[in-house]
Parts: sequence; structure tokens; C-alpha cells
Amino acid sequence: MMPYAEPPAIDAPAPPADQAIEAPGPAGPLKGSLAGPPGAPVVLILPGSGPTDRDGDNPLGVRAAPYRMLAEGLAARGIASVRIDKRGMFASAAATPDADDVTIDDYVRDTESWIAAIRARTGASCIWLLGHSEGGLIALATAARSRDALCGVILVSTPGRPLGEVLKAQLRANLANAPLLDAADRAIDTLANGGRVDAAALPPPLAPLFRASVQKFEASIFGLDPAALVRGVDRPTLILQGDRDLQVTLLDADRLVAARPAATLVRLHDTNHVLKHVAVDDRSANLATYADPALPLAPGVVDAIAHFVQGGAR
Repeated sequence: MMPYAEPPAIDAPAPPADQAIEAPGPAGPLKGSLAGPPGAPVVLILPGSGPTDRDGDNPLGVRAAPYRMLAEGLAARGIASVRIDKRGMFASAAATPDADDVTIDDYVRDTESWIAAIRARTGASCIWLLGHSEGGLIALATAARSRDALCGVILVSTPGRPLGEVLKAQLRANLANAPLLDAADRAIDTLANGGRVDAAALPPPLAPLFRASVQKFEASIFGLDPAALVRGVDRPTLILQGDRDLQVTLLDADRLVAARPAATLVRLHDTNHVLKHVAVDDRSANLATYADPALPLAPGVVDAIAHFVQGGAR
């Protein structure tokens, strides 16, 4: 019998090189990266909250690069994508002098600008809009205004409750926050009703969260009801939710589906908020994946999105 020999290793093809792409912004260009084959359906990836860049990283400790990995995975399946830097941040810094001076409506206008620019660049008849976390709310708000330009909407780790309620739940998840909860609840409720709060009068740990510079944005988003928004979407809708997500829960996904029963729901086993595999119910282990750029995306993430897009491309 011949001895067993390992077959020669076959190098995986390198991911396609990103191409620069831009769209008009309020004071200067919005910038992003286009990846994937020409003539393919195009997914526009809307980033989550705060200073999150086009790769899904931010300077607050997130280095998991989920959007870059998603773009590479989709390109390997014949789907193009555009991932973007928000106005006033990173390569889109020239789009506005103050990245905090923004509302949901401003981000919707930026998304509409991106949709027009991508269609002009690629010739696509419509765009797939993928929003991650807070980006899902922007996707929903955009779908209410620009439905004719959209092939469909993909909501990844997207809250099903108003973001103010989600923030309250996140604060309650840490027992050390107990002395802060009453003040936090009052601040959130005030902002959700369109008011403003005196950050200096809050307990010091809360002051950065409700600093004056971000209250305009918080007031525009805290009272937004994603279930009401998704109810009005008349395009194919995919809801993708991991069961190890510490920030958005399966209950959020269920609430979205209850509001729009025609949506497709995919629950991802052992998948967290940054779309990485987490096999244990341990918060510290979960959070450790946020800072590990070597971890691939969890199994099923790219497949679910690719299957949905390819099944509904037009």
C-alpha cells in the first residue's frame, strides 16, 4: 500500500483590490471602497454607531474588521459591495467640519447620495442596503424615502426597539451601573422626547454619554421605532441576528419580524455583535473578539447574505 501523502496546498485567491469611490457630501466628498466584480449586484454597507470606519473598526477598541471581511466574502460569491466612512470621519472628514453635528435625516441624505453615486458608477438598476446595528435604523429610514432605488434591505444586528430602550437595557446589563440608572433613564427619556439635558448635572460616568455635542443626534434617534419603520418597507427584507450578541438580542429580531412577517429571519448560532464566533456564554470572551482582527466571520454570515441577494437580484 502506498503511503498517504498530503495533497499539495492550494493558495486561496487573493481578495479583489478595493477601488476608491466617493459621493457628494454636505461640504466635501464622502469616501468609501468598492469591491467585487463589475456588473454584479451591489450591497451598500452602513456602519454602526459612533466613530466606526468602513471596515467596521473604531478607535475605541474594535479591530474585528467585520465589514472588510464581509466585503471579501461577498466578492468571492460574485457580489459587489461598497463600505463607507461617515461624514466628518476618517477619509470623509472633509464632508463636514463637525462629525457630531448630525441627525438621522442627515445620514439618510448621505445614504441617498451614496445610492445615486453607486448606481452611476456601476450601472446597477438598484442597490441592496445593508445596515449593521445603528446602521440598520438608517437603512430603514432610507427605505421609507428611497424605495424605488432599492433592491432590498438587510438588517444585521439591528435593534427592534427604540434605541433609547436598547441603551437602558445595556446599562442595566452591568450591575455596577445600578446607582446611575435613574439619572440615565431621565436623560434618555428627555432626549427621546426632543429635549436636552445638562450633562454637567449628571453623575460623572454618564456625562460623556450625554455630552452636549451628541445630544442633537441622540434626540433624533432615541425615539425612532424600528418596528414601525420596517412595517412600511415594501422591498425584500432579511433580518440577520446572532444569538451571542451582547448589544442587540433575538427579541429585537423577533419584534422586527412581528412587524413585517414577510421578512426573512436568519438566526446565527454562536455569533456575536461583530459577527464573530463565540462558543461560550462568557461576556469577557465575547468582548475579546472585538479586538481580534485574525478571527474570521462566524459561519453562515456571508452565506445567508449572499443567498438572499442572489435569490432576489433584479
